[in-house]
Amino acid sequence: MSALKAAALLAPEGVDVVLYEGLDGLPHFNPDLDVEPLPAAVQALRRAIEASDGLMICSPEYARGVAGSLKNALDWLVSGFEFPEKPVAVINTSQRSVHADASLRLTLTTMSARLVEEASITLPMNGRSLDADGIASDPDLSARLRSALVDFVSAIRTKSD
Repeated sequence: MSALKAAALLAPEGVDVVLYEGLDGLPHFNPDLDVEPLPAAVQALRRAIEASDGLMICSPEYARGVAGSLKNALDWLVSGFEFPEKPVAVINTSQRSVHADASLRLTLTTMSARLVEEASITLPMNGRSLDADGIASDPDLSARLRSALVDFVSAIRTKSD
């Protein structure tokens, strides 16, 4: 979450980065529950996705894959109308986390996301325990993140024109 919080600190003027902090409140995905009325937490997630112009996703790699809580949230979006063609940038915080990154991209592509490759970056943070302020104040990391944000905003604006 530190990379996304840093993105909020570094966002260009006029751009709001809104952090979704409801992963822990989502029920475990169950297709039997993916009917109206949806669980309240799922409704809130879908409303947040619908209201967004794009999504930046950052997740650590666990056991060579995507963190279960993120995959659970994505599963709740599969049958909705809010996610397909949504611009998505993937932020990876470890050069060695290739399995989760590949798995996440495959899932997002399967879900019809519009991956914005020029805004999808790897921040070399192996062995560095930095919070959002530390990332934002690091010259290299902040420059990479700012550039990704500019590219992401540009891709969103180009698509909406």
